[in-house]
Amino acid sequence: MKTDASLMTKGPIYPQIIRFAVPLFWGQLFQQLYNAVDSVVVGNFCGRSSLGAVSSTGALIFLLVGFFIGTFTGCGVVISKYYGAERYELVSASVHTSVAFALVAGLGLSLIGVAFSPFFLRWMDTPSDVLPEAVIYLRIYFAGSVAVTLFNAASGIFQAVGDSRHPLYYLIISSFTNVVLDLVFVAVFDMGVAGAAIATVISQILGAVLAFRRLFASDGVYKVRFREIRFDREMLKEELLTGLPSGIQNSVISIANIVVQSKINAFGSAAVAGCGVHSKIEGFAFIPITSFSMAITTFIGQNLGAGRHKRAKQGAWFSIFACCVLAEIFGGIYYLAAPWLISLFNREAEVVAVGTLEAHTICLFYFLLALSHCVAGIMRGAGKAAVPMFTMFSIWCVIRVAYISIVTHFIPKIVMVFWAYPLTWFLSSVIFVVYLLRSDWVHGFDRENRLKPNP
Repeated sequence: MKTDASLMTKGPIYPQIIRFAVPLFWGQLFQQLYNAVDSVVVGNFCGRSSLGAVSSTGALIFLLVGFFIGTFTGCGVVISKYYGAERYELVSASVHTSVAFALVAGLGLSLIGVAFSPFFLRWMDTPSDVLPEAVIYLRIYFAGSVAVTLFNAASGIFQAVGDSRHPLYYLIISSFTNVVLDLVFVAVFDMGVAGAAIATVISQILGAVLAFRRLFASDGVYKVRFREIRFDREMLKEELLTGLPSGIQNSVISIANIVVQSKINAFGSAAVAGCGVHSKIEGFAFIPITSFSMAITTFIGQNLGAGRHKRAKQGAWFSIFACCVLAEIFGGIYYLAAPWLISLFNREAEVVAVGTLEAHTICLFYFLLALSHCVAGIMRGAGKAAVPMFTMFSIWCVIRVAYISIVTHFIPKIVMVFWAYPLTWFLSSVIFVVYLLRSDWVHGFDRENRLKPNP
């Protein structure tokens, strides 16, 4: 069987991580374009309430989808571990188990999302003028959830074996498809938020089809065979033990964000729209953070799987430094350009003012967010996903929610909600740095009898 992807256990460390991270960077860029286009088109052609409907769904979508995406991270870590150890029969078993899980997860997500969208939105105190269109958008989006889970599973497989280029290609194609269909359905056919949701679903289906077309046609060790798509009990257990902490982490963060969103909703539709636009733009500033955290997870997984501890540590410190520097550069650019960028989505003065206030409050602290995410990526690659899960649960969920509930009770200003982010980023960064410096995180990696890495 060919190993036509990339082993990251040999060769120069820094160029290797950068080469792997660059396609992830571009992939995340197009993913954000994919997510932002709905808001841009709806905001310019349908008005503030429709923009609020699309914007208000982000936290809820990530709550439900993020759990499974986080769990797929565990699948990728397991695949990268066996790939680094050159146990290719176990790579195949983990790949097919991951695909089977994606199918089941996608179907379950569709049922939950379509059935309970109105309940979830009312629970978030979504403004009444936004609620009907938000329900429509969510139900259509979740109807296509299988495509979302399958594409994320495929991307995780490619990245685990060192191939970050092909997910990029498929994201580019999907993103351009989404742009064209958004303009056709919303601007030409006047289908409103339903048209934006349909465009998103079609684009996601296209991306999943392209990804699995390659997986089925490949002659590499990660080739997918239809008749072998099934659950390997031991492999599923290992993937879930590795991935569930990341899935739970995403969910608890999302719960905290939903609490934040409910507080924002109380300030009216202009606040909902302004903060929603900020979140779309902020996604672009998060791109280097996401890229390096994903790259280091694969790098750490492969190298610890191969028993190369010193190499894993060197890659970890380089990724933290590069990630923090890039995040702060993007944050500085956003700080200066915030009013102009937000006005691209909606030109109403009140919407622009709220979005700019949020950006100016938090974007100079992106280096703290980068530090937390990068260390979390290192821990996931080392098979210690419970560490970031408990840290982010306690800080980004419990403390963040407590802060918002208490402070906004006494100071009912929206800027106090915004300060919840940099404050909790700081606390989690302190904990992560202490853990990274004091713990022996490179040892104790899974050493089951079936995993015997090459010397």
